[in-house]
Amino acid sequence: MLDWLAQLVQPLNATLFVLGGDAVSWAELLGFVTGGLCVALTVRRHIANFPVGIANCLFFLVLFASARLWADAGLQVLYIALGFAGWWQWRYGNTGRTPLVVTRARPDQIGWCVAVVVAGTALLTVILRAAHDSAPFLDALTTCLSLVAQWLLNGKYLQTWYFWIAADCIYVPLYLSRDLNLTAAIYLVFLALCLSGLQSWRKVRVS
Repeated sequence: MLDWLAQLVQPLNATLFVLGGDAVSWAELLGFVTGGLCVALTVRRHIANFPVGIANCLFFLVLFASARLWADAGLQVLYIALGFAGWWQWRYGNTGRTPLVVTRARPDQIGWCVAVVVAGTALLTVILRAAHDSAPFLDALTTCLSLVAQWLLNGKYLQTWYFWIAADCIYVPLYLSRDLNLTAAIYLVFLALCLSGLQSWRKVRVS
């Protein structure tokens, strides 16, 4: 089964060109394109960000697994599940009838998000060290920040952008240290788009 899966994804790991010493694969290039498009659609509050984001997760799953960033690879699987859930929430809302609008999360909800990041990072760091992850603490922290950000995004909460911005500020140097230069570049683009999204969503939030 694993051999069949490896053969299936092997073309995505094929080198297309070299950028700054980084051998850029199909997975990294397609992750660059779909990732930028996904965030741009999110800034515009367009529901198509979810199917595009799911495709992006599939490409990054291949890329991160090949770079031995196990938490980031596993995170993509969770993103896919959350992507389908968010797709439903944005279209039908929490009641199943009305599409969601941009709102501000309550202080207690943000408190729980921070608690999840702190506790989750501590636990996941221990697990990743045991699994010989190449960057256990940073991998754990960005994983928890991103999961909380995705949960807030699914609810169309304004504060989603603060967590994405925090994660992106860590992702850029992390990927540069792993010679994933194109991926680091797209996360710089993500950071700029997140700042734009924060401003855009502030203008339309309901409460």
